[in-house]
Amino acid sequence: MVNKRFSQDAANLIEFLAYGGFRKAEAQNITWADCNFKRGEVLVRGDKDTGTKNWSTRTVPMIAEMRKLLERLISQQDSKPSPETKVMKVSSCNGSLKNSCKKLMIPQITHHDLRHLFATTCIESGVDIPTVSRWLGHKDGGALAMKVYGHLRDQHSTAMAAKVIFKDDSTALD
Repeated sequence: MVNKRFSQDAANLIEFLAYGGFRKAEAQNITWADCNFKRGEVLVRGDKDTGTKNWSTRTVPMIAEMRKLLERLISQQDSKPSPETKVMKVSSCNGSLKNSCKKLMIPQITHHDLRHLFATTCIESGVDIPTVSRWLGHKDGGALAMKVYGHLRDQHSTAMAAKVIFKDDSTALD
């Protein structure tokens, strides 16, 4: 028998990871106090003992889909969640991802693939690589992100170049 409660919690985690680019360990430690709706950002601190992978905190913007997800989660609560309550009710969604991919007959994806989805979507939407790199928590100024996602910029650049049209207007150079 499928536990529908757990299934919904796993689906919420999948969205949360995809819309925030968080590492799994980071996502499981985000509390409602870390969600600043006025500023439109989520504070990423990681585990209270081990911190994030590079031991620094960062903020990730609440893209529109993230805000909708968080607002929906709040609205489904019986009462306003306390600030120290964790946003996600589960810390893993491996089984849900595996089962979904199997049903869809697509290659299996992981938590980390959702991080790549976030980065790819941001870059393809026009966010520059150094900014995406900061959102992901990289400390190398974008070198790793450029290595992993640089080809997207080339594809985007080619698509954008196709939009450039010079009109035959001799007054344009005056």
